[in-house]
Amino acid sequence: MIRKIIADGTAEVQFLKEVEKRNGETDKKVSEIVSEIIENVKENGDKAVKEYTEKFDGKLPEYYEVPLDVIHEAMSNADEAFVNALLNAMENITEFHNRQKEQSFIDAKENGCILGQRVRGLDRVGLYVPGGTAAYPSSVLMNAVPARIAGVKEIIMVTPPGKDGKPNPDILTAAAIVGVDRVFMCGGAQAIAALAYGTEEIPKVDKIVGPGNIFVATAKKLLYGKVDIDMIAGPSEILIVADDTADPAYLAADLMSQAEHDKLASAILITTSERVADETSAELEKQMAELSRNEIIRSSIDNYGAIIVTRSMDRAIELANSLAPEHLEIQVNDPMSYLGQLNNVGSVFMGQYSPEPLGDYFAGPNHVLPTSGTARFFSPLSVNSFVKRSQFIYYTEQALLDAKNDIVCIAEKEGLTAHAHAVKIRFEK
Repeated sequence: MIRKIIADGTAEVQFLKEVEKRNGETDKKVSEIVSEIIENVKENGDKAVKEYTEKFDGKLPEYYEVPLDVIHEAMSNADEAFVNALLNAMENITEFHNRQKEQSFIDAKENGCILGQRVRGLDRVGLYVPGGTAAYPSSVLMNAVPARIAGVKEIIMVTPPGKDGKPNPDILTAAAIVGVDRVFMCGGAQAIAALAYGTEEIPKVDKIVGPGNIFVATAKKLLYGKVDIDMIAGPSEILIVADDTADPAYLAADLMSQAEHDKLASAILITTSERVADETSAELEKQMAELSRNEIIRSSIDNYGAIIVTRSMDRAIELANSLAPEHLEIQVNDPMSYLGQLNNVGSVFMGQYSPEPLGDYFAGPNHVLPTSGTARFFSPLSVNSFVKRSQFIYYTEQALLDAKNDIVCIAEKEGLTAHAHAVKIRFEK
């Protein structure tokens, strides 16, 4: 039975602190193992990657690099309904992300100075896609579509082989639909290291994106700076804010939609109605028994789930902003009236007909979202995640002369006489 907390200013705060503890520092033992893997791949390249693949995945894959005809064959053999669903989803994702495109600009001043900014896509991006039971073709679309819109020239995908040494056909289908350039059969920290440093066969990339287990996340964290990354993702989380108009059956279903991801996932309901709280608890017990991943759901709900009853919506919104959740559903009478108050959240789902899976698969906004409270300062994956910006400055002689005294004054204040000299020498002839 999910715990029920009557908010009194202390009980709910204590519970939220308990939830935060699941996002502790990276395990030192994991860091040591990953560091060793990274160094081995750095020194020995593909040889090391293949040795780790055989060690961790049980056998060498059928292909190291998957031939293009095999990728396209996977799409040809895929279920027609699945292909159409991916195409429809990609259309929505593309339409939404096209609106995020940032333009370069030039600012020509009246005195002849020209300032500006260039925006262009990264040259090469690495996309990590988990295999096995955690194979999510939707993640291929969510990562690759904004990269393409940003102007990324080449997308390299890495994904671990199945137990039979073969690639996951659903992953290959998504890769074919979105136009991934190359696919390599390797996973884990070794694949991240290969993308970061480059090997004889796997190209070095500028940025690595995509979800993974603790070893993948740790490798991304350790290699950040050598290569850019999307974010350090923690366990999935959903927070629902509901009033007495919400349907408990919907609330229970939506809580479980995230709880099924991982035993560390967090599913929390904050409601102003004790009736809704009690009926949602009963619905959870009823619906959970019917789902295939009920053991994972049960563990997640028991350890990191709760229903918090507050006296007011103001307190519910305050708690939501404090938690800064990955997914936030607002199932209230007038959800739009609260949108402007939700300042710390990855993605907001408004109304009873906007369940979280709508965002995971189809609506268009990205499902790669900040977790573990990082929505306070991080943003969802977007087109801007795949671009780089550079600035340019052109000054005429007269314009520099007009600015000379100010520049020299600041430089000398900072004790940087060479800075001042580089300006003054131009007018000492």
